[in-house]
Order: sequence, then C-alpha cells, then structure tokens
Amino acid sequence: MKTQLSALDWAPEFAQGYVKDLRVRWALEEAGLSYEAVLLDDAARAGDAYRTWQPFGQVPAYRDGEVEMFESGAILLHLAAKSEALAPRDPAGFAKATSWVIAALNSVEPAVQNLVHLDVFYAHEAWAKARRPQAEIELSGRLEKLANWLGAKDYLLDRFTAGDLMMATVLREVPDLHAYSATLDRYLERCLARPAFERALDAQMRAFRAS
Repeated sequence: MKTQLSALDWAPEFAQGYVKDLRVRWALEEAGLSYEAVLLDDAARAGDAYRTWQPFGQVPAYRDGEVEMFESGAILLHLAAKSEALAPRDPAGFAKATSWVIAALNSVEPAVQNLVHLDVFYAHEAWAKARRPQAEIELSGRLEKLANWLGAKDYLLDRFTAGDLMMATVLREVPDLHAYSATLDRYLERCLARPAFERALDAQMRAFRAS
C-alpha cells in the first residue's frame, strides 16, 4: 500500500504551518518517499475507525503496509531507520541521531510549549502574566545549553539528521528566537532553508488553503 499520513483538513490560522504532521512530511521529503495525506475533520478524528489508528484522535498517524503507528517522534525514528538521509547507518551514529530526536521532544519542547501556551491561550490571565518570567528563565536555560553544544557547527552532529529536523520544528515555535540566541537563530534558518522543508510546508498549507 502507499504510505499514508493523517493530517488535519483545517486548523486555525495561528496553527497553520505548525501542525505536527509537518514533521513527518518533512522527513518523507528528505528521504524521497512518496505518501498520501489522509485529511481528517473533527468528526473523523473522534470516530472509532480513526481511534484504532491513533487512540487520542490527534495527528499525525502513519502506515506504510508494514507498520501502523502514531506520535511524530516515533514515526520520525521509524523513517530514520529506513533512510540514510535521516540518520547514519552505523549504530553509533544512529544512536546519536536518536538521542537528539528525543532531546528535542523531552528536553526542549516542554519549555517552549510552556511559554507558547501562556502567550497564546492564557495571555490575559493574571496567573499567566505572573508565571511568564519564570517560564522565560526556564526556556532560556535550555536554549543556552543547546547553543553551547551547537557552537560553530552547522548541525547537531556532523551532518543534517532527523535530530535536526525535530529540533528545528521545536525551535520554530520559540517567540523571537534571536533574542535568546543568535547561534540558534542561524541554525534554524539553515534547517528551514532545506528544499525538503519548503516542500513539506507547502503541502500542509495547500490542504489548508483548499479548505
């Protein structure tokens, strides 16, 4: 069967271009693998048929005739195992790329999302305004450590891998990244300049424009 990836048929304007199927679209583009986007509305995501594919009714979910799975990080690692474009073939190199995928999700994204949620969903709440300075400190600490690792390197390892792909999708959501780190801002620009990212973003936005 053709590789299928679930995606939203509509999202609010502020979320367009950021829905997490973008991560998998980008990985598929880097690997040169064709796929079909299965666009879902709210009713379809809540239905029993989709919940057997993605128990939480979220996107993305993925299937390729051999596996059926969900969670963007898990899917990315599955694709990295299939394509040298996403990770080195040697066990040591693959392990390092895997570590950076998980670091993006577990060590950096929670701090980013903490701040984003305060700004987007609770901006007018008094408790959110009181919480924001500490959230900024926590995020700044994470980004400083990441920037220190990156230093003058182009990518997290000696080449672009799935770890960079995941990290870039996380850093895209940092408000005013340059204010935190010029090093990370340049790194993000480098990652997002890749043609595979541009194709993936265009594919997601085309679906939203059509709806």
